[in-house]
Amino acid sequence: MMHDFLANNRAELIERCRVKVAQRPKRAASAEQLQNGIPLFLEQLIKTLRIEQSTNPHDSREVSGPSGGMASLSEVGTSAALHGHELLRLGFSVDQVVHDYGDLCQAITDLAYERDAPFQITEFRTLNRCLDNAIADAVTEFSYQRDHAAADKQAHDANVQAGFFAHELRNALNVASLAFDAAKAGNLNLSGATGSVLQRGLMGLRTLIDRSLDDVRATVGQRAQAQLFALSDFIADVEYAAGLAADVRGTQLTVSQVDANLAVSGDRDLLYAAVGNLLQNAFKFTHNHTEVTLNAYAVGDRILIDVKDHCGGLPPGSADRMFRPFTQNSTDRSGLGLGLSIARRSVEANEGTLTVCDVPSVGCVFTVSLPRFAMLGR
Repeated sequence: MMHDFLANNRAELIERCRVKVAQRPKRAASAEQLQNGIPLFLEQLIKTLRIEQSTNPHDSREVSGPSGGMASLSEVGTSAALHGHELLRLGFSVDQVVHDYGDLCQAITDLAYERDAPFQITEFRTLNRCLDNAIADAVTEFSYQRDHAAADKQAHDANVQAGFFAHELRNALNVASLAFDAAKAGNLNLSGATGSVLQRGLMGLRTLIDRSLDDVRATVGQRAQAQLFALSDFIADVEYAAGLAADVRGTQLTVSQVDANLAVSGDRDLLYAAVGNLLQNAFKFTHNHTEVTLNAYAVGDRILIDVKDHCGGLPPGSADRMFRPFTQNSTDRSGLGLGLSIARRSVEANEGTLTVCDVPSVGCVFTVSLPRFAMLGR
């Protein structure tokens, strides 16, 4: 089986990948580069293949993610994102990210051919799925971090520009102040030369301010009264309140660990209410003695908050109408059918989206997607 072949030849495969990287111009593989790359991915691939040979093959999605490119929290996705970030920090290009995983695929193929090791078609499909997900997550994080670095440079340039503006503003103010002090001390008529200096200083101030206002008017996409807050603190607050509701319902609530560097910018109260509504909905419809999970993580430039229940899946066509006001899809009429509609409006008011994914015969996953930010100083 492929997982035995990979486990038995792990060191050989890693060394072949290292050689391939070293052959590229001005590129050398290092332990730092490989830390979250090929060795870790190889272990996750072996783990995935072994699980798929067990009685619960679908559990492998927790390790390597689903097929089809749908965003999901997985071990492969997390480590691949870290690998993409590390390659950017080391000065590699985006093609290096893709080549790293392509090297492993080539190494596996070459070694299997040399040793006449037959693999099943399903194993090749699993290999391709794992590679696709790893490449996608690594490239996504690489691109986000690269864009974030560009944004930092832009912010630095803006600070420099602001410094120039403040310097010129102070100069104009000094001119006006000196002219005013001279006129006051000498009891001078402002229609003379001193008055002209004062006028020029004031005109300079007005010109600088007008130009600054024009720049502000030309800026788009900024939201007023947005609050930056840590995603981990937000989820912790949500978890505390939701835990009480879960106890009342007799439901288990599981919350994943959240990266302390991730942040959200928006109306915290609105978003708190939105996620709270999603959890209340999950507690209401999930089957007795099942689990509701809350996951919060980053994919590229987005923060994703998943609420997953075990309601047994959605009735046909209900996903399209469940966000409409006063819509109820069960015999439980304890509410007014407004929670999901309010949640979606609250999320959209903060430049986000709220979607639902049906997992047939299992449950459904509600996903809040918001712009990604980072906490400064963490």
